[in-house]
Amino acid sequence: MSIVVEHEKRRREILEKALSVFVDEGFEDATFQKIADRSGITRTTLYIYFKNKREIFNFSIKQLLHSIENNITDIRKDAGISLKEKLIRVMTTIIERLEENRLLLSVVVNYLIHSSKGDYDPDHRVRRRTVRLRRILSNMLIDGIKAGEFTPSVNVKEANELLYSFIESTVLRLVVLRRSSVGELKDAIKLAVRRFAVE
Repeated sequence: MSIVVEHEKRRREILEKALSVFVDEGFEDATFQKIADRSGITRTTLYIYFKNKREIFNFSIKQLLHSIENNITDIRKDAGISLKEKLIRVMTTIIERLEENRLLLSVVVNYLIHSSKGDYDPDHRVRRRTVRLRRILSNMLIDGIKAGEFTPSVNVKEANELLYSFIESTVLRLVVLRRSSVGELKDAIKLAVRRFAVE
């Protein structure tokens, strides 16, 4: 058991160091050797933990999405709050997690911008990574309509797009505009979700 714990601890340390390399160098100029050097290990040792820099990059994104999904699951299981409040908490939690991971977001955005210069379709890649999140938001809206907490006139597809646009706006404000906080978006989310609710 101790070996597994040490392996996971080292993996997290490598991810932290790799993130700093990606931020300093950009995804394209970050090399496996630079990540190994920053981590204080040899390239050969780094191969024990990751196959290449893309795997490190993808693992960082998966880790963030997985932790957000865990937070969302906990909120959705809370029987003590209304579906409206759950949706507000889910969206607020997503924004807070993005704020906490602004460095990773900056690397992702730079990677997408760089990749979009070729034949690469960044929209397709982002949609593929966020399909589960979009599905969760749609299901929450549907559950709210079925429970009578949201008005039946709510168009789930349009409402989902509105909610997801708050997430995209968060990324833009944190990474491109370099805002220190996106608290005003949390207030806007509350306003939007209240519009879905039955009076």
